[in-house]
Amino acid sequence: MISHVAAALAPVFGRLTVSADTSGPVVGGTILAANHTSLADPVVVVAALRRLGVEPVIMATAGLWRIPVLGGALAREGHIPVHRGTDRAAGSLSDAARALAAGRCVLMYGEGGIPARRDSGEAAPLPFRSGLARLALATGAPVRPVGQAGARRVSSGTTAKQLAGVLTAPVRRPRVHVHVGAPLFLPDGLPEATAAAHGAVTSAWHTALSGLAGVGVGVGTP
Repeated sequence: MISHVAAALAPVFGRLTVSADTSGPVVGGTILAANHTSLADPVVVVAALRRLGVEPVIMATAGLWRIPVLGGALAREGHIPVHRGTDRAAGSLSDAARALAAGRCVLMYGEGGIPARRDSGEAAPLPFRSGLARLALATGAPVRPVGQAGARRVSSGTTAKQLAGVLTAPVRRPRVHVHVGAPLFLPDGLPEATAAAHGAVTSAWHTALSGLAGVGVGVGTP
């Protein structure tokens, strides 16, 4: 249901285009690592992945499971709550490893949160936490970097600005572009793997930013 809802909402709030470095399908057991800039970008990224035939297991802050209706849907569909700053945080990586072993793709955000900036501009991904690299090294799973640009035009800034952005987006219809990079295996060593993942997602973000500007970046989907 989450993927279906995201696919229905994305065209309402903006003009989403999608590109990928490779034309083949995203294979099961892949970690999808995306940059995180706005409360709107999970909807954008999930809608883009659905266009590529992927309905991922999503790792997200545990607070979302307390929201009526949404929390129930997340639980039923096997998405993974991340209890940040608690003893339960490590358990989310074990849940993600089991999902990968079962052939599911797992979507996670290496930054672990969104920037505190109040403007709607784009910026490179913040430094990554170690969770993404730890999951990849523990499971041997390939990583596909996912870069998105434009979601901050839908919603960003203070609570009032975010609400105003969502309410006016169907009229403004801002452009949003998502680019999925080629798969890679992270190098051994936690610092090296974290740096490699951050670099790959940053590169995918640069490509998404080019797509947002109308520069040709591969096969686009209107």
